[in-house]
Amino acid sequence: MDKHQSYWKANLRLMALCLSIWFVVSFLFGIILVEPLNNFHLGGYKLGFWFAQQGSIYTFVVLVFFYSYRMNKLDKEHGVQEDEEK
Repeated sequence: MDKHQSYWKANLRLMALCLSIWFVVSFLFGIILVEPLNNFHLGGYKLGFWFAQQGSIYTFVVLVFFYSYRMNKLDKEHGVQEDEEK
């Protein structure tokens, strides 16, 4: 496997991981499993409601920063990083 294929494969794996986490938090926790999660409370709110209203947004923001960090690391590993301004 050449360098470009391994870079693209690692990139797709990272995107799949991030999208899977976001799907679980936003769709499963916020919609499908909302009733069982509402038996628990977080900060005075039902946990299912919290995931539907805030949890998916917080998770998305964290995933954006995580993806950026991992892509910068992946770019350096494969020698395709952007030149830093001086």
